[in-house]
Amino acid sequence: MKVYFLGTGTSQGIPVIGSHHSVCLSEDPKDKRLRVSVWIQSDDFSVVIDCGPDFRQQMLKCKCSRIDALLFTHEHADHTAGLDDIRPFYFAQGDIPIYAHQRVLKNLERRFDYIFEKENKYPGAPSVSPIEVKQNEIFKVRNESIEPINASHGNLQVFGYKIRNFVYLTDVKSMEDSEIEKIKGVEVLVINALRYEPHNTHFNIEEALDFISLVQPKKAYLTHISHLMGFHEEVQKKLPKNVYLAYDNLEIEIK
Repeated sequence: MKVYFLGTGTSQGIPVIGSHHSVCLSEDPKDKRLRVSVWIQSDDFSVVIDCGPDFRQQMLKCKCSRIDALLFTHEHADHTAGLDDIRPFYFAQGDIPIYAHQRVLKNLERRFDYIFEKENKYPGAPSVSPIEVKQNEIFKVRNESIEPINASHGNLQVFGYKIRNFVYLTDVKSMEDSEIEKIKGVEVLVINALRYEPHNTHFNIEEALDFISLVQPKKAYLTHISHLMGFHEEVQKKLPKNVYLAYDNLEIEIK
């Protein structure tokens, strides 16, 4: 199974529009970050977690040609605003299954009503098959079992996902002990780390490293990174040996 980091940036991406911050001006491609998302694939399995405003650009870059499902962590725009760009997949495959909390499905139906429309539907609009994700209920996409991991993004509930020995968590600020137990000792953990300074709704780097120490994965990758974190190469040198700062277009393999 391969995991392709489509984007590793925070809600504004890096560079931030109009910013003269040194990281935003960096020429290092690892300092240029699209909105956060991953593509997970094997021979007969292809899912994308979150579909932000950079979705089209990301799909073209990674050359993804099929999506078996879209999994959503929560409804914020940097994770959902690219939903209209599933059209080429819909034209090729038919209705695209989307998995999310019931609250998120309702939010998407309000914002993208033309996609969910059943009557007098615009012929160029894509269609989806919405499927509710529930806490503690494992579901399957093709032959892969996917376990939702419940967490909190400040006061907002979010889902992470566990697939085989891989766990993807983003926009996390806290998690119940019972959920942490589900992911202890995984091979690869992806977790958000916004910056060095504390934040109300995201782990900063200290909190992320504490969480990694608690979960004890073999490897951990940090994502949802702000320009305020600093330059990629400088931050990476300060991290523990099994912790990596993820970057756009990084691909890892999980056996």
